[in-house]
Formats: sequence, C-alpha cells, structure tokens
Amino acid sequence: MLTKSMEALFCLSPRYRLDDESVWLQGIDPSRHYWISVNGDSNFTIAIPGLVVSSMNELKQAIRQFRSLQPGEQMTVNRIASDCTIHCISANCYAVEDQINDAPIWHLFDHETLDSLLMTAHQEWQCAPSHIDLGRKLLMRSLLQTAVTKK
Repeated sequence: MLTKSMEALFCLSPRYRLDDESVWLQGIDPSRHYWISVNGDSNFTIAIPGLVVSSMNELKQAIRQFRSLQPGEQMTVNRIASDCTIHCISANCYAVEDQINDAPIWHLFDHETLDSLLMTAHQEWQCAPSHIDLGRKLLMRSLLQTAVTKK
C-alpha cells in the first residue's frame, strides 16, 4: 500500500538534462567525446565517445535513427577505438552504456540533451577553445595505460 509520503521521487541515477542545476557537462572535445561529471561530481569526470560522421547524409541517418528509437530499442555509435550503445528506456529517457572500474553502468539522458550531443557530429561544429585541453587529457590517459599484448 502506497501512502502519500512513499510517492517521493526516488532516483537511482540522475538523468542529465540541458537545464540541470548541476554542471554535469564539462565539455565536448574536438574528437567528439562528451566529458561529463558523473552524478554531477566534478572530481569524477569521464569521456563518453560521441557520434562521428563522414558526411551530412550519415549525420542525418544517425539522427533519424536516434529520433525513431522506441522503448526497448537501441542503436550503436561506432568509432574506430570504441563503440557507444544508446538504449531507449522510455519516451524521454535514454541510457548510454559505459564502464567504470570494469563495472557496467548506464548514464541517463533526456531526449533533448542526447539529441543535442549527437548534433555536435555536424561537420561545421567546433568545440570551445577551452575544451581542446579535454582532448589532450584523453590522449594522456591513453598514453598512461599499460599496453598488454597476448602471445
């Protein structure tokens, strides 16, 4: 039995929105990685690989595919080094798969926010000058990772 006090919002994971009070989007680097502060914590920032296209038709196709997603459907954003899967949870809730410390997680976004992030794949889009350093940070992270080869 639900009482009025039990109907309070219980959020397991915040949903990132463009009009959020917390500053979750740190920036978008030139290689279209979306730098977000996980749960709005500026001390815990990750880079999610974003959409990269080679033509305007490819961009239109990807945006149409995203906009036509129905609950339970997913699409994959393919990149050279990594992929990103977007799940449609409901009409205005989308999850982007990721891993943190080898644990699978989902970052939740509303439709408008994820649509806006995907639109940065447009050929004429340019990142803010201050976001170029985010790309350098990602490069440094990859250089510091231990390379392991299998024999």
